[in-house]
Amino acid sequence: MKPIRLIASVFTVGFWTLMSRIMGFARDILISSYIGPGPLMDAYVVAFRLPNLFRRFFAEGAFNAAFVPMFAKRLEANEAPEKFASDALSWLGLAVLVLTGLALVFMPALVWITAEGFVGDARFDLATGFGRIVFPYIFFISLAALFSGVLNATGRFAAAAAAPVLLNIMLVAAMLFAAHQGGDVARALVYTIPLAGIAQLVLVWVATRRAGLNIRPRIPRPSPEMGHLLRVALPAALAMGVVQINLVVGQLVASDYEKAISWLYAADRLYQLPLGVVGIAIGIVLLPDLSRRLRAGDEKGAQHAYSRATELSLALTLPSAVALVVIPLPLISVLFERGNFTGADASATALAVAVYGLGLPAFVLQKTLQPLFFAREDTKSPFRFAILAMAVNAALAFGLKPYIGWLAPAVAASAAAWIMVAQLGFGARQFGEVTRLDARFRARIWPIILAALAMGVALWAASLALTPMFEGGTRYLALMILIISGIVSFFGFGQLFGAFRLAEFKQALRRGA
Repeated sequence: MKPIRLIASVFTVGFWTLMSRIMGFARDILISSYIGPGPLMDAYVVAFRLPNLFRRFFAEGAFNAAFVPMFAKRLEANEAPEKFASDALSWLGLAVLVLTGLALVFMPALVWITAEGFVGDARFDLATGFGRIVFPYIFFISLAALFSGVLNATGRFAAAAAAPVLLNIMLVAAMLFAAHQGGDVARALVYTIPLAGIAQLVLVWVATRRAGLNIRPRIPRPSPEMGHLLRVALPAALAMGVVQINLVVGQLVASDYEKAISWLYAADRLYQLPLGVVGIAIGIVLLPDLSRRLRAGDEKGAQHAYSRATELSLALTLPSAVALVVIPLPLISVLFERGNFTGADASATALAVAVYGLGLPAFVLQKTLQPLFFAREDTKSPFRFAILAMAVNAALAFGLKPYIGWLAPAVAASAAAWIMVAQLGFGARQFGEVTRLDARFRARIWPIILAALAMGVALWAASLALTPMFEGGTRYLALMILIISGIVSFFGFGQLFGAFRLAEFKQALRRGA
């Protein structure tokens, strides 16, 4: 059985996720420039969020939490893993196919539920039309998620992590071609989304075949294995549904304010960069690793994997969070302020970025804490925790709306994320020593925090000194200098405070654990 090399695998997933995020930034820069904050962009955001909402509910949520641990354990014990995966593929395909048909029929109702503020203006019809075009994407990407889970469980992370790059490459190419030809950029964008889903599915299917696994659809038939999968997956799907309800609540609040959905979308894209590269990458690698170690009775190894994953995630996330809080405007103005995206749009978006930055460590810690439950096929506890987090999110989003307006969803999301982390942390204590962060983590975490805070001071001073460059035609150079100064200062302070040792890191990377 191919072993999972934790750190090397995290960097593999992180690299491809970074490539996807870079291309995603290129996509969002083009969207902001060609379409710009307003009815078209608001409609696109609402329409594209619908398949992504259900994708996380059905595929990534339920299957990362239920399918991957169950498949990994069967793979470790050689208990007919291909048959299990084929049965799961068949039932998932049927469920998502039915969902897609219903969504196409009831699309106006879905838009009304998720963006009630659109009713009565042009955005409603635009979002409904766009939604019917993009929703079939969920069918292809849900099946792709299952094949990705199979690859991850076998310790092969590259193809699954690279698949999202295809989506962004195709969307960027479609918009550039439409703009060059003088066509409708928005329609080129939405029509390309389902085609990109097909491309992603083909990529991971081919990778699975090359890995020697023959997984193919068959006539869905009830079985005890599928019944158990459903019982484990249902609470996970509901938990992911709660997370998506939080997004819908925020969208409902923002839909009452002109351009607010566009501002929050742009802010979301920026904080999703470290979340995707660090948090999601670590969560993807940690879950099958923990599942296989627990199956083999290696609790010490499981504790080590959990501690190193948390240490690495915070070492990369805390400086990112500080940067989002300290220099949001330079980041947003350079990345998005052009074409139809104005200086006023940049200022509003930067405010949301700073708020999301306060919640970023919590969003990432969820990705290291949830596998502690999912690896044991405990999906009910995270569901209960998510219900309370949802209540906090809704109360703050609607309660703060009269006072801070469109910014309320960002504040609510960050606060709810910390509530969720607190619940996961206390709830995991029931699993014993495996969930106790080891002595090395306890010795390193405070120096990491100090290094991140010191870097923040250095970034603030550098941003003040570079202000004239940001106001002129050298803003790209200014941002590059600012980013480099942040990286250098964090690693410098980290070495000074003993947060990490580069020689030790290189040795761990060579070992892959």
